[in-house]
This record gives sequence, C-alpha cells and structure tokens, in this order.
Amino acid sequence: MSNSTKKQLAPWQNKLHEVIYEADTKAGKWFDIILLIAILLSVATVMLESVNSISLIYGEELRIIEWIFTILFTLEYIARLISIGKPLKYVFSFYGIIDFVSIIPTFLGIFITGSQSLAIIRSIRLLRVFRILKLAQFMGEANVLIKALKASRPKIVVFLFALLSLTFILGTVMYLIETPESGFTSIPRSIYWAIVTLTTVGYGDIAPQTVLGQTLASIIMIIGYAIIAVPTGIVGAEIAKTTNKSNTQACPSCSLEGHDDDAEHCKFCGEHL
Repeated sequence: MSNSTKKQLAPWQNKLHEVIYEADTKAGKWFDIILLIAILLSVATVMLESVNSISLIYGEELRIIEWIFTILFTLEYIARLISIGKPLKYVFSFYGIIDFVSIIPTFLGIFITGSQSLAIIRSIRLLRVFRILKLAQFMGEANVLIKALKASRPKIVVFLFALLSLTFILGTVMYLIETPESGFTSIPRSIYWAIVTLTTVGYGDIAPQTVLGQTLASIIMIIGYAIIAVPTGIVGAEIAKTTNKSNTQACPSCSLEGHDDDAEHCKFCGEHL
C-alpha cells in the first residue's frame, strides 16, 4: 500500500477495509458469508410479507424483522464508505448502486405504501457469492460480458429502432387487412399484435381471420425466428473480441475489483495494491 493511501486511511479503517472488501482473508470470508445469509433472510421476509394469509397473522413481526435488516444493511453501507480512500468510487460502482438501492425501499415504505416490496432487489447482492467461493473466473467472465454489452450498444440500438419501424409497418398493414371484429380495432392494437407475433410469444388474444392476414402472420413468425438470432450474434461477436483476467482483490482506495493476478497498481485509480 502506498504512503498516500496510508495517509487517507487510519489503521482501523484499513482493518475494516480488509474485513469488508477482502474475501481472501478469514475475517472477510466470514463477513461475506454472514452478509449472504442476512440477504437471503431479508429476501425471504419480503416474500412472506406478500402472502396475505401469513401477513395477516405475522405482518407486524415481519415488518419489524425487515426494519432490523434494513438498519443492518444501512450500517454496512456506511462502513463501506468510511473504509475506502475514495468513497464516491464505491457509491457509483455497480455494487455500490445496488447496495444503496436495496436499503431505500423500506424507508420509502413510510411514505409510499407497498414500496417496501421493492427490497427484493437485494437478491442481486447475492452475486457476492462469487467472491466467497473464489470463483474469480466467473467474475472475470461477468466483466467480459459487461464489456461486450457496452461495445454492442450502438449496434443493438440501431437494431431495435429498425425492429420498431418494422413492427409499426407490419401492424399497420394488418390493421388494413383485418376487420375490427377480428380484434384489430386500431393501429396501436395491431402494432401490439405485431410485437407479440414477431417475438414468437403468441398470446392468442388477437388472431387474423382472413387468408391474407394469416399468410402475413405466418411470414412475420418466420421473420421473428431470424430476428431473435441478430442480437445474440452481435453480443457474441463482441465477447469473442474481449479477454479479461481478474481476481477478487479489491483496491483499498476505490474498492473496485477485476485486476490482473500480477497487478501492482489499481487500473482504475492508480493506487498501489
């Protein structure tokens, strides 16, 4: 660790960082295990609270338990902020955003009824299991996927706009072919049918009755199968271009992971590892 980092963090902060962020240490591993158990119990509490028969009997107890977990997660979030040199790096990181969003619903429940159910988003925090089990290769592959999705974004956006235009055209054509009695009462409703058909979902709430309409529907279904493969190919091509080797070591300054095994400095903020 560099002198600059030592000046930023007091000894107790360094110790706290080791426990919270480092899954390779015994204390860090136990911290993550306890955290995962708490997350699972919290998610189970939210789910049970949504069951009317259980909520009527144990509703008050479940709400108290949920508040206990929320307070614990809030304290954990604060501890994460004070145990790194650059708190904002953690705040705007993927895990930082998820950790913050996971504690907000319970507080919102004071003002907005039912919003506490959104606390189910805490289940995303279970991704930390990769750190505990030292499945660094899976974390590396996750980083590869994220990079591939970012690189594919312009192509995906163009594809989606082209697909949107196609559904508008096909929906309008079907509206002109079919009658209101068949369920095609307006262009927006016909576009809805085109989207359902093109994605091969096929709810069946609206169906063409004329021969020409059924023929067009058959063509749209076939096109749908071809279209499904396009975004998969785009992302797959980007994944093939991307390589990433990473481990679970967290930077003591910015808390970000994904460094090479032989890295001596953080590739995000430049601090010594």
